[in-house]
Amino acid sequence: MLGTKLWMPTSGSSVNYGVAQPAGGRGGGGGSVRIVAMTVTIPQKFRRAEFNSPPQEIQRPKVAHSLAPEKVELFKSLEGWAESTLLPYLKPVDKCWQPQDHLPEPSCEGFFDEVKDLRARAACLPDDLLVCLVGDMITEEALPTYQTMLNTLDGTRDESGASPSPWGIWTRTWTAEENRHGDLLNKYLYLTGRVDMRQIEKTIQYLIGSGMDPETENNPYLGFVYTSFQERATFISHGNTARHAKHFGDGKLATVCGLIAADERRHENAYTKIVEKLFEVDPDGAMLAFADMMRKKISMPAHLMYDGQNEHLFDDFSLVAQRTGVYTARDYADIMEHLVDKWNVASIQGISGEAQNAQEYLGSLPSRIRRLEERAQAKVKKGPKTGSFSWIFNREVALL
Repeated sequence: MLGTKLWMPTSGSSVNYGVAQPAGGRGGGGGSVRIVAMTVTIPQKFRRAEFNSPPQEIQRPKVAHSLAPEKVELFKSLEGWAESTLLPYLKPVDKCWQPQDHLPEPSCEGFFDEVKDLRARAACLPDDLLVCLVGDMITEEALPTYQTMLNTLDGTRDESGASPSPWGIWTRTWTAEENRHGDLLNKYLYLTGRVDMRQIEKTIQYLIGSGMDPETENNPYLGFVYTSFQERATFISHGNTARHAKHFGDGKLATVCGLIAADERRHENAYTKIVEKLFEVDPDGAMLAFADMMRKKISMPAHLMYDGQNEHLFDDFSLVAQRTGVYTARDYADIMEHLVDKWNVASIQGISGEAQNAQEYLGSLPSRIRRLEERAQAKVKKGPKTGSFSWIFNREVALL
């Protein structure tokens, strides 16, 4: 799960004051309680100097458990649908590719020759593509955080850790399929000899330790809008990386990234099916949830990236991804437009006035995002800007 985000979280030490308030009817809510955390944040530099701590989420008013009880029951009533519609998107283990299928075989006599060939191909990859590949891999390796996030969602979480419910089976098996992505990219990068694996491993540890709060409020309406967007973003990013790898002569890496992109596309199809079903059974709730997530802006899973050195690592990584075309702000708008079309947002009728306002907002949003991006690009200072990445032994890479 990857992408650019147009802001960088500020780290800080905070004091929280929890206040219970009635929740509104947004995104499948109504009749529930939300917990609002009012936070005072100590400036980032003080926190780092004092505690050497990684970035943390900016503390905003927090809403928790915004799903109304009757909506929890709705998700329970959809278990039969989830079993027949959602679970077929998962593949049996014996039919899945495994990382070792695409790596040198250590038990063979020709292992070192295979490694030598891999290194020769990887030597042709430019540093900026390596940075994108490392960022993709680190994002995939933070998988424990994403499974945790899915298991916060009321009505669909895996209650026992081994629940036989279709929602629990989906979450565990989706995680198992996704786990192969980080494993394969990690081993590939290790074998290239072109990256500083210890710095990469530190970044992974920091990222998992920092967690994430995509502001989904333990609400599956919001959570599945978020995952639909993210799986699409990852599909695009890995697909673009595959094309770059092929262009620079590493056909094996292109195959690897293409396989991962295909998994992400399959998972995207499953998550978008869930939201499509929500638009069918509760168009008001689905419309409000979609608009709510887009107003918040989709925070990318790796936006708290930190390597122990660079406080703006995710910003720098995002600039490289933008410049190389691996993942851009234009892609963000394209994903938004794709989901509006996929869910037939403009044609939905019989909804409340509030949902109609959300519908109008969603319909106009992609073009607004594109206009904002064009203005932002026009204001970018001309001239070279570079940054060094510890992942590639502090070599300099063009950011703009």
